[in-house]
Amino acid sequence: MFTVAVLVEGILRPGLAWRPLVTVLALALLPALLWRRARPLVAVLTGWGAAGLLSVLQLTAHPGDLGLHAMMATLILLYSLVRWGSGREIVLGTAFVTVVAVLGMYATSAGRADAFGGSVLLLLLVALAVVFRYRADLWRRRQREIRNQERVALARELHDTVAHHVSAIAVQAQAGGVVAGSHPEKAAEVLAAIESEASRTLEEMRSMVRVLREEEEEEAVAYAPQPGLADLPALARAHPAPTVEVSLDGSFARLARPVDTALYRLAQESLTNAVRHARSATRVAIDVRREGDAVRLRVSDDGRTGPGPAPEPGFGLLGMAERAQLLGGSLSAGPGPDGGWVVEAVLPVAASA
Repeated sequence: MFTVAVLVEGILRPGLAWRPLVTVLALALLPALLWRRARPLVAVLTGWGAAGLLSVLQLTAHPGDLGLHAMMATLILLYSLVRWGSGREIVLGTAFVTVVAVLGMYATSAGRADAFGGSVLLLLLVALAVVFRYRADLWRRRQREIRNQERVALARELHDTVAHHVSAIAVQAQAGGVVAGSHPEKAAEVLAAIESEASRTLEEMRSMVRVLREEEEEEAVAYAPQPGLADLPALARAHPAPTVEVSLDGSFARLARPVDTALYRLAQESLTNAVRHARSATRVAIDVRREGDAVRLRVSDDGRTGPGPAPEPGFGLLGMAERAQLLGGSLSAGPGPDGGWVVEAVLPVAASA
């Protein structure tokens, strides 16, 4: 379309001096327009260079009218430079455009009003490009933040669900190795427990993969609901050793669903840590109580605390702290006053998703 417009104007416009040369220089903008995003500085130098050459001819030969309306396409090149160019390219390109613009105003003997209007037009074009560039950068940063949040959330879910079941499988396998020699009849029970945990792990992994692969909302599959406080007794029964005691004190009927799920995950991860790391632990207590507009979760065990500094927090504690903070709550973990390990979390009842 641009080529057709240049040829038509170059042939039919009356009073145009040096018609073939002016038409060829205007056609030089065609490759510049094609390069305007990939190579904005080269495009500006090409397009505005052609415009500058016309101004030089106007100054030296005074042949009359040398301008084509199609040369207004150079404004697109200036916009592209500021919109997609690097900092160095913008500085060099705008300096070149300024020189050519001043030369063109001088060559055409533009009055103050014309010079002022042309300058304002160029500045407005630059400002528009800056605004769109800023909005695009802001959108890209937001997209990166969203991807980072999704990646962290996925890592947290993988750790809290799969790691819990894998830990239970490891504990059952260790117990199976102990009882296989002295009580062969109990080995079958241990193997059944391992099979149950493995099947549950595979089911949750498949559910997460379905969520990640699903793209069409209309074809969304029915996903299993997230667990909550009502599932804590079942979680306790899944761990015959050590003994797990669950205490729910207060009304949780109006508990926000994200808080309900977070409390379950925090209790699940705390129980997993107790089973894996608490030495000689025989009892794990999970206590949940309503305290006004907040819910307090306390998970403690009676394991022995060894001498030396506290262990460095791993991904489990990091994920637990993130869960609590995302809902406006807090979490603390450390040795208890009477021995063992204690995890306490306080979450607001009305926290939003």
